[in-house]
Amino acid sequence: MNKLSLIKVGGKVVENPETLAKLLNDFKQIAGYKILVHGGGKLATELSQKMGIETKMVEGRRITDRETLEVVTMVYAGLVNKNIVAQLQALHINAMGLCGADFNLIRSSKRPVKDIDYGFVGDVQEVQGDVLADLINQNIVPVVAPITHDRQGQLLNTNADTVANELAKAMAPHFDVHLYYCFEKPGVLMNPDDDNSLIREIKRKEFEQYKEEGIIQGGMIPKLDNAFNALACGVKEVIITQADRLLSGGGTHIIV
Repeated sequence: MNKLSLIKVGGKVVENPETLAKLLNDFKQIAGYKILVHGGGKLATELSQKMGIETKMVEGRRITDRETLEVVTMVYAGLVNKNIVAQLQALHINAMGLCGADFNLIRSSKRPVKDIDYGFVGDVQEVQGDVLADLINQNIVPVVAPITHDRQGQLLNTNADTVANELAKAMAPHFDVHLYYCFEKPGVLMNPDDDNSLIREIKRKEFEQYKEEGIIQGGMIPKLDNAFNALACGVKEVIITQADRLLSGGGTHIIV
């Protein structure tokens, strides 16, 4: 099968013009088929403040009431997505900006209320892998924003790491999928304050141990959960790395 590189890039990277330009230039140099999935949380928070809408976060997850859903849709599927598409076109990459509602690409269900009401947050139920594969085989590069829908007319805010994971799994029957989570750190760190404490490889047993010891915590936990889930579902490789080291082969390699 042909290789497909799926790059998920965090909001802190795409919101900075210099780091975004560097990432997209590196992205251009990746051989073969590719997909870019992005966030944009900081910009969404800034726009919310300008509009007088309070931002509420629980364990790094955004509570998405109706007003906040409008903001994140504008920012993720609009401003950030189209800015990336335009810059990729300038690099002669035939990119297409999508969210989960386009082509019925990603169907989600509204997260049920348990201890916390997250509002209009979606849990992915289905990905139209065949549709996305057809686009990729036409040498189109999908740029995917983390907004999904329930096929009843309701848009839903969905975690970008989860979107990348679900897309990678859906592409595994069609391509040799390599998934890269790119953010502002060199990878998974033994000490979050020391960029030289990189863990170069991590297995599930080690992950559970580091979690218990509090070495791995916060937003890195769902990122690693997604990584192990992707490998279990046919994805060939998952690497967590710094955005500006995408081509260097560094970062943390997730091992089954």
